[in-house]
Amino acid sequence: MNSYNPTYALLIFLAIAVLLFLIFRPTKGWFWLLQKNFKSDEKVIIEDILKQLYHFENSGNRVDTKTLVQALNFNNKSIVEAIKKMSINNLVYFDSDALKLTEEGHEYALRIIRVHRLWERYLADKTGFHKNEWHDRAERMEHKLSHDETNKLASQLGNPKFDPHGDPIPTKTGKIAEIEGVELPLLTVNTIARITHIEDEPEVIYKQILAENIHIGSLIKVVENNNTRIVFQSEGEEFVLAPIVASNLTVAPIEKEASIEDNVARLSGLNENETAEIIGISKESRGESRRRLLDLGFVKGSKIKIDLINPLGDPHAYLVKGTSIALRKDQASKILIKKLDHEMSYNKL
Repeated sequence: MNSYNPTYALLIFLAIAVLLFLIFRPTKGWFWLLQKNFKSDEKVIIEDILKQLYHFENSGNRVDTKTLVQALNFNNKSIVEAIKKMSINNLVYFDSDALKLTEEGHEYALRIIRVHRLWERYLADKTGFHKNEWHDRAERMEHKLSHDETNKLASQLGNPKFDPHGDPIPTKTGKIAEIEGVELPLLTVNTIARITHIEDEPEVIYKQILAENIHIGSLIKVVENNNTRIVFQSEGEEFVLAPIVASNLTVAPIEKEASIEDNVARLSGLNENETAEIIGISKESRGESRRRLLDLGFVKGSKIKIDLINPLGDPHAYLVKGTSIALRKDQASKILIKKLDHEMSYNKL
């Protein structure tokens, strides 16, 4: 009778573990790839093509089948077959080698975009999902909601005109509001403007903007603009972006005489032993998150200071209206403050 060999058992266990990893590895595992292929039915492919064509045409770019294959995560055969069916159903047509939307295809594309942007608005206003999750979740949902469900969602949200990135949401009749402003690199030094739109594609650039913690609705002042970098000040901080990244920010110059107060900052920039007065909450904070901050006492005119610093960095505790409240840095960055002179009394805290 063979005796038990722990070495062989360990090797078998490791082999099984590696196999399971290859099968179920997040997003790239064999299981998920196969599942995605099964779920990528013709309707999803057609709608993704329509949306991609709309974005290409809206930016003034021509697109052919090869470009679509590169832009979409489907194989060449699936895209070619979908285009054939779309052409038969009068959704697209060829102009030489360029693929274009028909009027019917354009209307269909707007319906998909409407669902996507309404769902991002819903995620921003009604849930606690982080903004780096909004796009992917909306991508999945845009293929599921019916026309009636979409209109109901829009009504529940108050029929918003823009999604949380500042992109216009098409109405049920296909009308689209215009985005106010120009690309950030077009501004001259010393221009003051407000961020009105943050483009969320391509994803790699959008993630860089997220990492910089740049907020829509913020006032900015350009202090440097050249071929290698754009530097601007906003809410007590200085931001340095490459021009290609800065191009994803749309800003509306302020024509009237305006200035950015030097002592206005984000709560996340408050130092120990400093006192400040809350002057507002950034538009970046929406829905339930915004209401929670207001309920906790982070309202305009309230005095605030750091009560306890976390040695690990996050979160810190802030003393406001006699109560110590812990906030993560990301939360504190959405509260705007005006630092007060040290000699000012803080007895009301």
